[in-house]
Amino acid sequence: MKKRQHTKLVHEGQYIAEVDIELIDMDEGWSPYLSLDDAYKLDDIRDALRRGDVKSAARLARIFTLTPVTL
Repeated sequence: MKKRQHTKLVHEGQYIAEVDIELIDMDEGWSPYLSLDDAYKLDDIRDALRRGDVKSAARLARIFTLTPVTL
């Protein structure tokens, strides 16, 4: 079993969250795996951004706002 750090991007509405998670590589099964805590963290961030609660999401991830480009 090997663990490695990974940055996951979560897009919800006009926001992008950059979340640091840990992936678990194993020789058997479908790898890589995500820990249950990291899966809950991603769900919590996505739910907070859906509600517009940027402050709560920012406690768990780096939050960015998407701005449309007009030419």
